[in-house]
Amino acid sequence: MTVAADSATGAASLVQSVDWLAIAPPVIAASVALLVLVADLFVEERRKPLLGYGAVAGLVAALAMLVPLRAGDRSTFCLTGAVQACSYTADHFALVIQALVLGGALLTALLSIGDTSKLPAGEFWFLLLSSAAGAALLPAARDLATLVVALEVASLPAFALVGIKRGDRRSSEAALKFFLSSVVATAVMLLGVSFVYAATGTMHLTEIAARLDDVPGQLSTLAEAGVVLTLVGFAFKTAAAPFHFWVPDTYVGAPLPIAAYLSVVGKAVGFSGIVLVTVIAFPSYADVWGPALAVLAALTMTVGNLAALRQSVTRARSAVRLLAWSSVGQAGYLLVPIAAAAYSSDAQIGSTVAYALMYAVVNLGAFAVAALVARTHPGNRLGDYRGLYATRPLAALAMGFFLLCLAGLPPGIIGLFAKVTVFSSAVDAGLGWLAVVMAVNVVIALYYYLQWTAALFRTPEPSPASDEAPAAPVHRVPAPVTLAIALTAVAGITLSGAPQLILRFATLSLF
Repeated sequence: MTVAADSATGAASLVQSVDWLAIAPPVIAASVALLVLVADLFVEERRKPLLGYGAVAGLVAALAMLVPLRAGDRSTFCLTGAVQACSYTADHFALVIQALVLGGALLTALLSIGDTSKLPAGEFWFLLLSSAAGAALLPAARDLATLVVALEVASLPAFALVGIKRGDRRSSEAALKFFLSSVVATAVMLLGVSFVYAATGTMHLTEIAARLDDVPGQLSTLAEAGVVLTLVGFAFKTAAAPFHFWVPDTYVGAPLPIAAYLSVVGKAVGFSGIVLVTVIAFPSYADVWGPALAVLAALTMTVGNLAALRQSVTRARSAVRLLAWSSVGQAGYLLVPIAAAAYSSDAQIGSTVAYALMYAVVNLGAFAVAALVARTHPGNRLGDYRGLYATRPLAALAMGFFLLCLAGLPPGIIGLFAKVTVFSSAVDAGLGWLAVVMAVNVVIALYYYLQWTAALFRTPEPSPASDEAPAAPVHRVPAPVTLAIALTAVAGITLSGAPQLILRFATLSLF
């Protein structure tokens, strides 16, 4: 009888509840991905664009399902025994990051509609939606197994998306570099995860935090190595220096909408993972990961901004390269509040999330304008943006606004306030040296952002045969691209009109 009772109790402890509403956003994205892939088999070639609109509708539906979850108090896949731990938690942190990644995927889809004529439509939309589903799952993951699976579901389709341009050598090379670097990152991270599991005997993040406080002496070195290796793996994913080498070539070789997707959604995935493992799972080792992330932040922002400063206006695809290096520099800013959390409190994470929201909106807008310019200037050089105001005044104004937001200058007030919150987090945590490094890098970034902004409003260069500026042909802009630019511009202007929202958001408790 006792054995039977113990067996029943053990079985009951493994029963996990399922809250279908809580998991609806990633499930909807994954379901629509499968529907699009199957529908591709039966849709005529001339109707292939309908698949893109179906993907957009699926992402809108996934975003809409975040509304009933706004209380941030739902969990699922929970153990029902003495240990109360869940594998999926839809708290405020998860919901905000899910809104960011699904919104980023939606804008990527809008940029891609009409630009996939030379790409396999069914495969493209399936891969994009699958990656978005993984990206939406990751911030809600609360155990290491779910975290790794979500990260790979988000990453594996991205490899194929980067190299999806058939017969394009640059695209294939970019996909190979991205794949090899990501495989190394995954291997290192899995080794770290296995070490952490060996030292603690559990996968759930909250349980890991509790057991790391009392690791036996003979396992302490193993636990420390696991923490370090796990962070190194995520550093690859976030393109933190010196693990950033794949970024410029990958962005240049990928289709431009996918470069925009990687710059925002890919970074959100990586930073979500870092936040979860450091703040929730490894608070006992803050003395290890805090200084490491502070050094990574300083190195990343410096390398990114100095490389962006060196981009030539005549080099092919120099505009995309500048945005790529700029994204590396911005990654350094995003790391600052996470490092500061090791020295003060978890409340600093709000500054990272607030900055990520600002960056997502304006960086996607900048890529949207770059996608528009690429339709008439496939080389996408920085020099191609000179005089853009003369031919496309609204696009030039939007691009100028986005660049000023990234620089943190008026009228891009939202960028200024986001940088202030990050700077304040470093000062409040006693990381004065990191705040000084950040201030120097902000000044460096001002040069190339302002130089690009000024070029938008200069007089176009005259052709060699004439002293007058050439009248560039005005091509019809696809409605989805116009909508993407308009959405990001409106969001940026609205936030700049109420910058106190960023300050308020940075002080919220997200967990």
